[in-house]
Amino acid sequence: MDFELEKLTARETYNLMIGLIAPRPIALVTSRNEDGGLNAAPFSAYNYLCTDPPIVGIGAMDRPGGGFIPKDTARNIRRTGEFVINVVTEDLMHQMNICATDFPPDVSEIDMAGLTTLPSKHISVPRLAQAHAAMECVEFTTLEIGRSRIILGKIVAMYIEDRFVDPAGPYVLSEDLHAVGRMNGQGAYVKTRDAFIHLPRISYEDWQKSK
Repeated sequence: MDFELEKLTARETYNLMIGLIAPRPIALVTSRNEDGGLNAAPFSAYNYLCTDPPIVGIGAMDRPGGGFIPKDTARNIRRTGEFVINVVTEDLMHQMNICATDFPPDVSEIDMAGLTTLPSKHISVPRLAQAHAAMECVEFTTLEIGRSRIILGKIVAMYIEDRFVDPAGPYVLSEDLHAVGRMNGQGAYVKTRDAFIHLPRISYEDWQKSK
């Protein structure tokens, strides 16, 4: 089937895009509002974009129902300029899913999910104590495009549990970390446990020899 996106609704476009652009890493973002309250929300429209400087991107759609009202995470980051990306692993899936619930503004997702926090090293927003890895970020810029906000954050520090780091690189022992990814549709995820495939990159010299 061929699809012309200008003839589709936003929902139809969304359905197709999340089915093709998958699996996606999940950022469980902690942020702080202007009153000091903490928020935690998962985003799968997320990835790293460059390493020098170290920039990550998060896509946050505005609240449904019309208007251009940002979600709490986007609003908090615009006002404070700080946030933490907590890596979602298998043992955090249930808590991450609770944080996706549309709780009233005065209800803490962190409390509802039974999570706790620890201070970050370089920013005021804390990381989740249960997360095995986290990245402290400061806002680089936010782009408003249609009813979405693309948040570019600069990573200023990382926390990774020692058991998931090979100091020789340093390298992240991803096969032991067991991060999860988002697939198409609500509730569709993929595990990385026992799913790694190693395919070494082919040098030009080796490619020539194989002809």
